[in-house]
This record gives sequence, C-alpha cells and structure tokens, in this order.
Amino acid sequence: MTGSSFRSLVLATGNAGKVRELTEIFGNVPLELKSLRDYDEINDVEETGSTFVENASLKASGFAIQTGDFALADDSGLEVNALGNAPGIHSARFAGAETGYDIKIERLFEMMQESGTDDRRARFVCSMALSNERGQVIHTVQAECSGTIAPEPRGSNGFGYDPIFIPDGFDQTFGQLSDQVKRSISHRAKAAELIIRYLLDFIA
Repeated sequence: MTGSSFRSLVLATGNAGKVRELTEIFGNVPLELKSLRDYDEINDVEETGSTFVENASLKASGFAIQTGDFALADDSGLEVNALGNAPGIHSARFAGAETGYDIKIERLFEMMQESGTDDRRARFVCSMALSNERGQVIHTVQAECSGTIAPEPRGSNGFGYDPIFIPDGFDQTFGQLSDQVKRSISHRAKAAELIIRYLLDFIA
C-alpha cells in the first residue's frame, strides 16, 4: 500500500447508520470515502467466521475484490453476560435476519428473564479489517465498550441495540446520548481510531 495509489476507501457496508457514523469519524482523514451503495451489482459476502475479526476480514476481502478498491469492513455486536455472550456475532441475525430491532430487543429481554440471573452486564464489540484491492487483509483491530442493559428501550438516536445499552459512566443509553459523545466512547469509534492511526502512516 502506498500513498500514491491509496486515495479512496470503500466503507464496506450498506447500513446507512454505520455509513453516517463512520463518515463522521473519518471526516478529517484525507481519503475519498465510498460505500457499497456507490457500486452496482454488489453481491453479499457470507459471514461464515466464528469471531468478529474473521467476519470483518471476510467482508473486507470480498468487497475489495468486487469493487477493485481498498475496503474497510466491520463486524460488531452485543455480548450479554446473562446470555453467555449472546447474541455476539449473530447480533444482526438474532431472532431472524429480517426482523426489526424492536423484535430482537423484545426477544433479548425475554431470554434475559428466562436466564435466571439478574446480571445485566454487557459490552459492544467491534472488529475492523482493512483489505487492499486484491482482497488481501492487511490490518485488523478490535475494540469494545462495556456497560449494562437498560430495563427498557430509551431514546431514538443511533440504531440497532443502542436504545438498551448504557455505557459505563453514563446514565443514558446510546439511543439517548449525542453523536458527539458516542464518537468518543463507542466500540466502533474506538476501533475506527485504531484504523485511522494505521491509515495515516500511508496517506501523509
């Protein structure tokens, strides 16, 4: 990877919330940011890994090959102590891939109640993988944000499980906290910061 050839980066996701969040975090990085929505006929990459970093790597490599560009992919999820760290890597497909997060959250609460424990500790985990245009993964990082599961959903900011996650040191959920606060403490922001440090060595 060289500074002369590396000027654009595909954020390898079609999730509008993730694209918005990452675009804001990468705002000062001198790269042209793209998303999968900027390309025609992009096929999904099957997430067959057993860890967050394996799935992030599969997506980064697969989408880099399809787009012919450097690609950054993330795999993230919620790990709940009472559920043995579920839903984990299955967070997006939990309670059915096509179900809305209101249903997923309802099912998660039901399972926590059935678990027989009052442990509400949890963490958001995010792995990111960077691939060159040939599909070679050249760097991976992982970060997490610890907290607790709220007794009920609160707030409409963010996406996914944000309305039920209270990060340590705060009384509000990710769904209630401002984007500015989340950009400083979230799992995705922490992982992105590690990737940015790596990228800046090559694009100065």
